[in-house]
Amino acid sequence: MAVRGGAIAAVVALVLTLALLCGTASAQGFLGINRKAKQPPKRSTPGNPKQLPPKGKYTTVVTNKYHKRDYEITCTTDYGASCYIKCPARCPNKCLAYCAYCLTFCLCDLMPGTSCGDPRFTGADGNTFYFHGKKDESFCLVTDDHLHINARFMGNHNAESGRDFTWVQSLGITFDRDDHRNHSLYIGARRAAEWDEEDDHVVLVLDGEPVDVEAAKNARWVSGTVPGLSVTRTHDVNAVTVELDGVFSVSANAVPITDEESRVHSYGKTEKDSLVHLDVGYTFHGLTKDVDGVLGQTYRPNYVNKLDITAKMPIMGGEERYRSSGLFATDCAVSRFHRAAGRSADGFTSFAS
Repeated sequence: MAVRGGAIAAVVALVLTLALLCGTASAQGFLGINRKAKQPPKRSTPGNPKQLPPKGKYTTVVTNKYHKRDYEITCTTDYGASCYIKCPARCPNKCLAYCAYCLTFCLCDLMPGTSCGDPRFTGADGNTFYFHGKKDESFCLVTDDHLHINARFMGNHNAESGRDFTWVQSLGITFDRDDHRNHSLYIGARRAAEWDEEDDHVVLVLDGEPVDVEAAKNARWVSGTVPGLSVTRTHDVNAVTVELDGVFSVSANAVPITDEESRVHSYGKTEKDSLVHLDVGYTFHGLTKDVDGVLGQTYRPNYVNKLDITAKMPIMGGEERYRSSGLFATDCAVSRFHRAAGRSADGFTSFAS
């Protein structure tokens, strides 16, 4: 048996030697290895959200001091081709990359209700619209019988265009629980003259008391006064998820305006203000059929979108309908807070910035 085994080994070795003399590709063919030739590196391009790649496997790309906004992150597909990933200009701080097709997407491109930059919402019906509001004022985003969410806008005034560039600076969430009292939750972006990704710019306050969460990914804080309320860090700093069991889950990321964004859009960023603002994502549970607000109305079962969705920038007007007298005021014209309404058993997910 030893002689026979040695003979077989010798034959295989001879065949392999001859194959290698004829070229590596022939040897691979003999062994049944049909690898595609390695493709030259590609550079990512922004994908079309209406033409998503099949069976997409996405990788989240987040910039930090090691991955600057102009840093190109290399990833390799199953076919051996390299793709240099750079987030799109609309979402330079965080994006989703699909290496196999060398495409990048902003979160707002793929997730209902997401908003990027000058508040661009995608409603529950899947349509995108802008709501500019006005800087230094608060507007009602979602209002329901036991939940009311206002957003305070920040921004700069452009004298040439005569309009305000606005972003969400903070959220004021008012809700009640089984204790039959209203609670107030503040989620805000702390102002910074110069952006430092190692500093935490997210500020949380519950019923007037600061919420202190350890600066470590997955660190979790649980309220001792509000049952079911918790905060979890999704990154060491600048990104948290706030959950109230059975009511909502809110993810908030503090991000700045980049120099390039300011240059292209004339946002007016200065050395004294990096225009730090919030990108926010929501998941709702048990909204009523009468829910209202800039974003909330899109979750009604009978909602009809009357905007021109074919326009380059569909704009939702009616600022006066959604204006609130303060961040925690529930006095906007469309307020539904503490108004009797029939609850729906459906849950909804949305995102906004």
